[in-house]
Amino acid sequence: MEYDFDTMDDYDFEGKTVLLRVDVNSPVDPLSGELLDDTRMVLHSTTISELSERGAKVVILAHQSRPGKSDFTTLKQHALSISNIIGKEVQYVDSIFSSEALNIISNMVNGEIVLLENVRFFSEEMPKLSREEQANSVLVQKLYPLADYFVNDAFATAHRSQTSIIGFSQVLPSIAGRVMELELNSLFGILDNAQEPRVYVLGGIKADDSINVMANALRTNSADYVLTTGLVANIFLVAKGVELHEYNLNFIKERGYLDYIDIAKDLLEDYEDKIVLPVDLAILEDDSRVEYDVNEIPNLPIYDIGTKTIELYKEKILSAKTLFANGPAGVFEKEGFNIGTEDLLNAIAQSSGFSIIGGGHLAAAASSMDLDDDVTHISSGGGASINLIAGEELPAVKALIESAKTNRN
Repeated sequence: MEYDFDTMDDYDFEGKTVLLRVDVNSPVDPLSGELLDDTRMVLHSTTISELSERGAKVVILAHQSRPGKSDFTTLKQHALSISNIIGKEVQYVDSIFSSEALNIISNMVNGEIVLLENVRFFSEEMPKLSREEQANSVLVQKLYPLADYFVNDAFATAHRSQTSIIGFSQVLPSIAGRVMELELNSLFGILDNAQEPRVYVLGGIKADDSINVMANALRTNSADYVLTTGLVANIFLVAKGVELHEYNLNFIKERGYLDYIDIAKDLLEDYEDKIVLPVDLAILEDDSRVEYDVNEIPNLPIYDIGTKTIELYKEKILSAKTLFANGPAGVFEKEGFNIGTEDLLNAIAQSSGFSIIGGGHLAAAASSMDLDDDVTHISSGGGASINLIAGEELPAVKALIESAKTNRN
């Protein structure tokens, strides 16, 4: 797979103006407006600090939420948070390309950092536009003449074709920031250099994501075993003819996944020896965890995989040389039903293989268990990492690759 892109190691930033796109979208207290978590600011602080220390004039572009949401707000608090993290002032500018903003950028000195206003306040950021329309947008046309380079560090939005993500790559040399670089090297590594046995642990409530990853991994012969959990496992059990009864079938229907039962049947027909299904499940019965063999499930909600399944899956995980995991094994937020998710995460952490967790709820669970240092890579972008592993082209990555080709010719 070709994924040759430029990184920050390829350029001298001394005295250069850099437009830096990051993803610092964070939970916000609806009453105070204060940020509830600084994880993403910490994540991008390495790239921001390095550019500043190397003498760049750093102009940060970012978003917070989307129009219509209660946390769709300014980036003033984000600027304060980044300042505290890197120990250097980050000037907040309450506009994106006003005369004042352009004047501030024009008069920056080496090492200075400014954070422009939420790019999603700009009407041309969110709509689906052609690449030409993005390059000709007011945002790009106003800002790019003042800049020397565009650095994209926003891996979590790499699957979005939005103006601030794609537009600048067509008019400026475009470079992967440190977060983007690490994510792409790690994820492409599992696709291109995976050692056998290669084990995928796929679950969660977003069954379409995991099933798409499964289909791509199996069809490209990238997986030796796929261990199913969560709603993914329920869909495959139904596809195999296991009776999960009305309650669980209705849940599959309510989530819009009935069509995936037929997809699961096709995958089982072609790859049944590689797809591993639970042998027992944990049911919510009288507000308690009760485990049943899969062939004896009552008409009650399935909340987790069972103990026998956990042991079966742990054996596969501990023998793996390459691991990719996405989605919790069950309703891990509910006491008593976190066992499957936590036991499998501990097994992944104990494995000597190369391991990646694909962001989202499973990444949050791993972090809450302090497993960050025991997993090879925990992705910062759930949707982006899942789409990439599923074989889909990420617009931001395509833009970086095309820019590198152009700049080298």
